[in-house]
Parts: sequence; structure tokens; C-alpha cells
Amino acid sequence: MSEPRLRDQLRVEPGTKVRLARFDPSDTHGHTKGASETELADGLVRLAGLQDRLWAEGKHPVLVILQGIDAAGKDGTVHHVMSAFSPQGCPVTDFKVPSSLEMGHDYLWRVHQHAPAKGEIAIFNRSHYEDVLVVRVHDLVPKATWKRRYDQINDWERMLVEEGTTVVKFFLVIDRDEQRRRFQDRFSDPTKRWKFKMGDLAERARWDDYTQAFEDALGRCSTAVAPWYLIPANKNWFRNLAVAEILGDVLEELKPAYPPIDPSVPADLVID
Repeated sequence: MSEPRLRDQLRVEPGTKVRLARFDPSDTHGHTKGASETELADGLVRLAGLQDRLWAEGKHPVLVILQGIDAAGKDGTVHHVMSAFSPQGCPVTDFKVPSSLEMGHDYLWRVHQHAPAKGEIAIFNRSHYEDVLVVRVHDLVPKATWKRRYDQINDWERMLVEEGTTVVKFFLVIDRDEQRRRFQDRFSDPTKRWKFKMGDLAERARWDDYTQAFEDALGRCSTAVAPWYLIPANKNWFRNLAVAEILGDVLEELKPAYPPIDPSVPADLVID
């Protein structure tokens, strides 16, 4: 009997009440660091081949969403996993504080503009979920407003799926001690210190508030058509391995194929 795939082990089943305190962010589900280098290398080769066929076929849009608390490893995942993809067919969008133009529209307006075209694998580094996370924690809108956004987000994602987009959502989980270590390493490393801001510590002080917001978003917005995957991310090597395996399994199900050669091209063509 084959080993269960991480896709099955880490999926948040619809209707599940998520409790992050019960989730081990250091769990490697039987994988070892020693074998991970080869496993990840094989996974990246697999992803590269899948993207090549997706791009050539020009049929399936794919949206990959990365969320997690500060220092959970979203940038690292983009760097180490999504590097398998050609940038030509893999736009990455990092959603920061909305601009004045974006604030003049509904909260999904700026997001929808970056939804993938057919053949693309679009990466959202943070996403529309900020509008039920940071907006909630900082009381930027009334509770009645952010509460109704769960259903709006589910409706929007379902619309994308019904129109042909595959939505893959990864939530990277680290514990508070790991975040502290990463912040300290970021400050201590001259090549990374530019990323450190005192505001990071102010956000860290809201750990419990963010945890509650994460749990509600994960529970309310893991659906049959767009489930969340909870990725143990204390160990970077396992985070990368898990994301690569799950994303590869999802893309394989699309069965991307190179399009047939134009029938007007002779089978025995020899170009002088």
C-alpha cells in the first residue's frame, strides 16, 4: 500500500474547525532532511515540466495563494519552489497596503486584476485574505463588514473555479519561538536587516489576535473547490518539499499536454 500523499494529510477539510495550537509546525510527516534535497530537486523538475505543458497548451489558469504570519516563509517559498517556473508564465503579486486608487474600489477589485490567464500559474504572496486578517486585527472596518467577506471570498473563488481556474491555497504555519528566531536572524544578518521593521514587533504582539483571525479564515474558507493546505513551516526544507509535492499533484490532475502539430506542417519537413 502506497504512503499517503501530503495533499491528503495537510488539506483542511470543508467544515473543519481549525485549532492551530493543536497543529505541530515542526512535523515532517516521516520525511527526513537527508533525503529532502533529492526529493525537492525531483519535485522541481516535475513542476518545470508541468508548467511547460500548461503554458504550451494555454488552457488552464492556476492561482497559487500563499499566506502566513510574518516570517512564515512566503518569500522563501516563492524563491525555492516557484523558481521551477519560467517567469514568462508565472507572475508573482505581493499585495501590500492598498493604494489610494485601490481604496476607491471594492476590496476584491485589485485582486481580480491579477488573476491568472489561461496557461499561467499566478502566485499571490499574501492576497485577498488580508481583508479578513489584518483588517480585522486592526479594526480597519466594522466587524459586520469583515464577517460577510468570508462568503464573498468563497463566492469569488468558486466563480474562478467554475470559469476554469484551479485555486491552490497554502497557509504556512510557524510557532512563536520560530518567528522570534527568524526576526533575530533577520536583524543580525546585514544582508537581511533591510527587511526588518519595528512594526514587525508591534504585529508580533498581536499574535493571539492573528491566530484567531487565521483559524476563522481557514475554517470558513476551506471549500471543496478551493481547500486550504496547512503547511508545517518551522523547517524550511519540509515547507518547500510539501508545497512542491502538493502543487505538483494538483497540476498533474489537469493532465496538461503539448498541443498537436499544425496539420499543415509536413511530417517529414526538412528545413534547409
